[in-house]
Amino acid sequence: MKLSLKALFFDVFGTLVDWRGSIAREVRRLGLNVDGEAFADAWRAEYQPAMQIIRSGSRGYVKLDTLHRENLDRILPRFGLDAMSEAERVALNLVWHRLDAWPDVRAGLAALRPHFLLAPCSNGNIALMAALARRNGLPWDAILGADLVRDYKPKPAVYLAAADAFDVLPAATLMVAAHASDLAAAATAGLCTAFVERPDE
Repeated sequence: MKLSLKALFFDVFGTLVDWRGSIAREVRRLGLNVDGEAFADAWRAEYQPAMQIIRSGSRGYVKLDTLHRENLDRILPRFGLDAMSEAERVALNLVWHRLDAWPDVRAGLAALRPHFLLAPCSNGNIALMAALARRNGLPWDAILGADLVRDYKPKPAVYLAAADAFDVLPAATLMVAAHASDLAAAATAGLCTAFVERPDE
């Protein structure tokens, strides 16, 4: 028996928001004398290794905002920015709360919302996801993901907890992402999947 889809879950970084372009924009706004896209890529390159330490059980769960800040401190010396003050680091780290959505996202979610429950299933913490939703007008029914489970994708528990939060079977949900590894993990957990192509993702 094939179940009708009831809930759509979305990856956020790269799938719904342009993290690279937004961080490069912030670097230019701050007048930092570095290549904005290279800086964004270096920062993002620390993302998976930082989460893997938690996924492996070597470190207890901490929010992505904390990991982003630790990763920022790690890369600043590579760009000659190790003299950046604490206040400047705090402000720059919050750029992840101010990322811009891809142009098709707001209208696309608005068209889907009458038919499905919608939620992010992201490694971003709830405060971060709420800030992005408010900035970009994302019409979520709930904010789901890592904070709920206190672990990070692609651990199966993150996807399964999202389905459980809406009281639906995994097979009645659809994980939408621009990353094949995210979709493969969701499919292994029993969710349906949909791929969205984005530049350089």
